[in-house]
Amino acid sequence: MVVLGAVTGPHGVHGWVRVHPFGDDPLSWSKMPVWWLGPEAGPWQEMKISRCRLQGDGLVVAFDGVTDRNQAEALQKLLVAAPRTALPETGENEFYWADLIGAKVLNTRDECLGVVQGLIETGANDVLRVHGEDGEERLIPFVNAVVTQVDQAQGLIRVAWERDW
Repeated sequence: MVVLGAVTGPHGVHGWVRVHPFGDDPLSWSKMPVWWLGPEAGPWQEMKISRCRLQGDGLVVAFDGVTDRNQAEALQKLLVAAPRTALPETGENEFYWADLIGAKVLNTRDECLGVVQGLIETGANDVLRVHGEDGEERLIPFVNAVVTQVDQAQGLIRVAWERDW
């Protein structure tokens, strides 16, 4: 499963929920008629979408069978996910965060800076959370000026970034 976002709470009294997306095109999810909700470790529950729309910096969603605020509150803090096969194809130089997690990060001197443990959405740009063998956590902007190569097949990201920055 690829985690796409999280349910942040109920929206109104008719069973709608607010969803915080972890990507930059959440409306593309509305093309998937089914989402999977659950805690990080699972199990995942299949939920059919009846309506979905953008609101502010997130989505508001109505699921089949969720008809009141109490039912919506029960979904709060669950993650939204989908199997890889249900996701839209990525374009050139587009990546799902799940595809970057676990990648080895090397700088231009071929020094290993660590492994991507996660990403942070800052508003201006995404940031790689890289944990090094030296115990250091490095926060590296995921922007063209810094990230020079992403090789998903090799599980490798090359960056213009020094070990001591």
